[in-house]
Amino acid sequence: PPTTPPPTTPPAGACTATYAVTGQWAGGFQAEVRVTAGGSPTRGWSVSWNYANGQRVSSAWNATVSTTGTLVTARNVAHNGALAAGASTTFGFLGSWNGSNALPLVSCTTTS
Repeated sequence: PPTTPPPTTPPAGACTATYAVTGQWAGGFQAEVRVTAGGSPTRGWSVSWNYANGQRVSSAWNATVSTTGTLVTARNVAHNGALAAGASTTFGFLGSWNGSNALPLVSCTTTS
């Protein structure tokens, strides 16, 4: 399955996220997102992306996921929001797709 390149070192107070499909089958897939803190610790984080090809998230773990149209937003849960500088955590989810399952561009922001 396709993967994203490794992230660059995030600036202080920021975070980066990488999205990878870890399994795919007819009409469905499993993905994992790695969130990495920048040069400062985080108290929480939020990762968002837009699906361009009708993909949908059906269930997730280690994040609270909400969807509005094509926009997907994942927020930390209680046990993985606080990250030391440079530390990372992952969350995963199951989803569905039809036709194409292209990798989306992801963005990460920290919350206080």
